[in-house]
Amino acid sequence: MQDKILDKSELDAFLERLGKEHDVHAPVQNGGSVEWAAVDSSRDLVWDFTNTGVSPKRYIFPQTECMMRFRNRSDDPEGMVMKEEPGLTRKRALLNIRPCDVKAFRVLDSVYCQDEKTNDVYWRDKREKTLYLGLACKSPCPTCFCTSVRCGPHHEEGLDVLLVDLGEQLLLRPVSDKGQELVSHLSDAPQEAVQQAAKQKEDAEAAIQSRVDLENIMARSVLELYEAPMWDREHESCLNCGVCTYVCPTCHCFDIQDETQGEHGRRVRNWDTCMSWLFTYHTSGHNPRGSKKDRYRQRFMHKFKYMPQKFDVIGCVGCGRCTSRCPVNIDVTEVVRGMNEQE
Repeated sequence: MQDKILDKSELDAFLERLGKEHDVHAPVQNGGSVEWAAVDSSRDLVWDFTNTGVSPKRYIFPQTECMMRFRNRSDDPEGMVMKEEPGLTRKRALLNIRPCDVKAFRVLDSVYCQDEKTNDVYWRDKREKTLYLGLACKSPCPTCFCTSVRCGPHHEEGLDVLLVDLGEQLLLRPVSDKGQELVSHLSDAPQEAVQQAAKQKEDAEAAIQSRVDLENIMARSVLELYEAPMWDREHESCLNCGVCTYVCPTCHCFDIQDETQGEHGRRVRNWDTCMSWLFTYHTSGHNPRGSKKDRYRQRFMHKFKYMPQKFDVIGCVGCGRCTSRCPVNIDVTEVVRGMNEQE
């Protein structure tokens, strides 16, 4: 597929074209932070940012999601009537999404849509109705280690179009058929623009200083890592607050609850966290992960051992949000390095 070129002065026309069939959302400046929001003008867009504080995971996996609604009336011969919650009524486009955040969706595809029997219709509906236009990283944040976990600043997996910011112009690289159709009206990128994008990719990858090795983690048995002595001390500073799980683009734990008011009700699923003691608490009173050590270990074992073993994907894309947001400065790369080097 041929790279295309777009002047930033023509962005409003591009957004108008995109908005004919899609609700467009992108990172915007909100005070001192960059957050996701609906956009309809190029004036709303920001180009010089590292990562949004919270991942765009909520567009595919909302923090609170209604799964169905029901009515239960004693005088109704039908008894309880359940009604399926409709899917998205209009397509969406996530513009300037970072490659690591799109890679996270591909990681979670392996969880939510494994086969015909494990096919989450709520997840699939939003995935298939969303267009992904990624913005390549110029300056990765200091906590980023994406190149160590099968990702990178210009990673294309899962994207429809990769945008590379060249200053006054954008290079648009179509990755999928949908992306090719979207940019087909644009002019082909000149060779110097393609070379400039390649140099930017090389510089961005070289700027990533934080790296981890997973070779020994993959080679060791689950039991060997589970019983490693490092967990006896490693968990002590953790508060089990769950911040790391809520900002993480690949964390996917949830709880399902029925909410009722009178004869009406709805079934919802809400984000949950493995760092909470209540997450694995049984009605019998038993809790298989009753200690802070158990919960702390579970988070890292799940991402770096269980998921690679079961799905052949690493449950982390190296965005570094958990490290930068942790109130007690736990560095995920240090923990993973300990798992890999543990004797």
